[in-house]
Amino acid sequence: MQKQQGFTLIELVVVIIILGILAVTAAPKFINLQGDAYKSTLDGLKASLQGANTLVYSKAAIAGEEKNDDATIQIGSAVSDTVNTQFGYLQSDEDSLVDALEIDTANDWTVVEGADPQADAAILYQTSSPYDDGTSNDAKDCHLEYIPALLEGDLPTYTVKSDDC
Repeated sequence: MQKQQGFTLIELVVVIIILGILAVTAAPKFINLQGDAYKSTLDGLKASLQGANTLVYSKAAIAGEEKNDDATIQIGSAVSDTVNTQFGYLQSDEDSLVDALEIDTANDWTVVEGADPQADAAILYQTSSPYDDGTSNDAKDCHLEYIPALLEGDLPTYTVKSDDC
């Protein structure tokens, strides 16, 4: 009787084909680099907005405007560098968010502002284009949602929606 020493060529080819099929079907589920990049970008924007809001609140407190539900605070050296605040924090209007964050709305970002200063605002990364046209909050969840302070003593809410990134 002969002893078998190793695998046949056919057995090796079958195993390689099976591993290739598994790699092609399973790898994209585990390697979502683009979605992770968009989520990380939104996390960075969230941190920037939190930092900007801390500075805006500090300037509002110095000016004695932290208890007003509608105030204008100068954030830069130029008189035109102003933002609208609500109880010391940024309102959800596009101009205030863009000025405080210094983001480029022509090429990179879209801001969908709230219906009024107390409504939420969505900040979208345009390059990801998960939104239909960037004009509504009804599309996919791949954006930063900002809700300003609604009452005196409240803090703003920052939520990264990244389910569809």
